[in-house]
Amino acid sequence: MTYEHFAIFIVIVPLIFSFLVVLLGWFRKGLCYPLTMVALLVSFIISLGILDSVMTNGTIHYHVGGWAPPWGIELVVDYFNAFMLVMLTFIALLTGIYAKKSVQQELPEKIVPFYALFLLLVTGVIGITVTGDLFNLFVFLEILALSSYALIAIGSDGAPMAAFKYVIMGTVGACFYLLGVGYLYVVTGSLNMADLRMLLPPLYANGAVQTAFIFIFIGLSLKAAFFPLHAWQPDAYTYAPSTVSVIISTVVAKTAVYALIRVIFSVFTVDFITLYVSILDIICWISAIAMIYGSIYAIRQFNLKRMLAYSSIANVGYIMLGVGLCTSTSLGLTPALMHILNDTLMKGCMFMAACAFIYKTGLWDIRDFTGLGRKMPYTSFAFILASLAMIGMPPGVGFVTKLYLIIAVLDAGQYAFVAVIFFSTLLMITYFWRVIEIMYIKVEEGEGSEKGSAISIDEASMGMLIPGLILAFLCFGIGILWLTDIPSPILNAINSGFGLGVIP
Repeated sequence: MTYEHFAIFIVIVPLIFSFLVVLLGWFRKGLCYPLTMVALLVSFIISLGILDSVMTNGTIHYHVGGWAPPWGIELVVDYFNAFMLVMLTFIALLTGIYAKKSVQQELPEKIVPFYALFLLLVTGVIGITVTGDLFNLFVFLEILALSSYALIAIGSDGAPMAAFKYVIMGTVGACFYLLGVGYLYVVTGSLNMADLRMLLPPLYANGAVQTAFIFIFIGLSLKAAFFPLHAWQPDAYTYAPSTVSVIISTVVAKTAVYALIRVIFSVFTVDFITLYVSILDIICWISAIAMIYGSIYAIRQFNLKRMLAYSSIANVGYIMLGVGLCTSTSLGLTPALMHILNDTLMKGCMFMAACAFIYKTGLWDIRDFTGLGRKMPYTSFAFILASLAMIGMPPGVGFVTKLYLIIAVLDAGQYAFVAVIFFSTLLMITYFWRVIEIMYIKVEEGEGSEKGSAISIDEASMGMLIPGLILAFLCFGIGILWLTDIPSPILNAINSGFGLGVIP
């Protein structure tokens, strides 16, 4: 059985349900959550079917409306975006489960618009992932961006200003991207990615093509919060409603990284990058700065969500370091692809835990977390597992990322980056240990053992706790799978499709 039509169904399902949420939610708010969960569950199941089809029958090509490219819009699913679809829809599903109690507490009067915007965001994410057309990618980028702006803005305190900053920066990024696409269209007369891949090689030396690449790279780097184009990110992650912080730090962030990698290697190809723009070394050094910068600023934060936001800047650096090294190592994009999934699991778990702390205790400041490990033991345990994985404790996913990055660095002969990875790890230990120490070891002034033992357990609801625990255990379960080379055929297929090395 093939799943060719699932390429369009996976886009349509969350889009239709977003309208159903609006139409039915005004009459019965209670329908919003189950409708959202049905859409997310169906999308995840379809993504599994798509991955099975790609592994069995090869790349899926779907011509929207029966119009063949380059005149029509083509949806294309290969190993790379099939891998991404499963990850993104799975995290969206867990976030949807997590959202119920959080939204009821934080946004009781905005339940209908929240779930409608949430599904529109998922529509944008999926559309970006499956499209084979550069302008269609821009359309879905805007659907994703507009829904993200609105979801952040409905928060309290500094959320409207954070959303405004995101609007300004996001619009600049979209303009850069669209200008780049315009240059390519003027030169080639096509917007289809596969078509451009064939038309561009004789034009690689053309100034308009090289300018297009720079514009597109800057635009998508801004969307991905790649240093130093990250100014919108800390406030957006910090002040957004809890569920929104989870979804934008995982699904939204990784979709932008996906789009950047897809355009670099599917449209412009490795030959263009290595022979005509020579940007990979620059990416490596900017990534190294991002890893150190993000970690140092994370140490300076006392707001837990803000600390995790700066940690995300460092982790985008890890991904992009893997991208920068891809042509200099037989591993190709393997370290970057691994960390896209790994950071999604770790960051999703930690933001779920951080927002659960806020939900139950109202605490944002790490210095007030004294005794929290005893009051919320399971949520705290999930946070610790994800923290240990990110620091690099074997066999956690963070350890696997750093192991493969170090192998890639040594293979490329770029030994300075080994020191950067180790130094960044030491900084991670510093800011995560501070949280663990306050939660478990620090004792309030005047608190004795008798008083300490009297702290009662007051955990988050099961709907908020279980998704975080699932991600926490996956932080080590997926690490074991990486180390046993079970996912290697998928990663090899992705690398081969881009003309890069494969795992021996």
